[in-house]
Amino acid sequence: MDTRDLILTHALAALEANGIAGFSTRAVCALAGVTAPTLYHHFGSADGLLSAAVARGFEQFLARKTSRAAIGDPAADLLDGWDDYVAFAQERPHLYAAMTARMLSGADIPAATLSRQHLDAKLAALAARNALATEVSTAADLLWSTAHAAALLHVAGTGPPDQAVLAALRKTAASVLRNPPTD
Repeated sequence: MDTRDLILTHALAALEANGIAGFSTRAVCALAGVTAPTLYHHFGSADGLLSAAVARGFEQFLARKTSRAAIGDPAADLLDGWDDYVAFAQERPHLYAAMTARMLSGADIPAATLSRQHLDAKLAALAARNALATEVSTAADLLWSTAHAAALLHVAGTGPPDQAVLAALRKTAASVLRNPPTD
């Protein structure tokens, strides 16, 4: 592993352990066994390092999404993807919060763009089968917003989310389908 990748690996670990508020280049340097000038040589600034760690998180998220085995039923696959989105946030809440903050601040993150394109392609395939109850763009926005809302319930730090609320959000997500699969 080269020095840049080593630093980035430890930055991602530090971000996941401590969140943005506790993210420190000093801690990353200590974990990676490098000096601050080495870190700044590769990333330019603390924000550059944080941006690279968030981009790596999006790459991991996208890899997870694209590697999932298809269930076989495109509608069930879509909802499985929704469940996986929420599970990612539950499993990695500090990273998810950082990813969301960067995305909402307008950062250009190629893996985030590809992730949205992945969703749009699934929805276009469902639309071609006349399986959507709404337009593709509306379905994409509804799926993203409900998954994001469910994910944020895991990130909020107020305890485990109410399962009834999660189920209602998933049901709303499923409403984009003409014939949602039954669980």
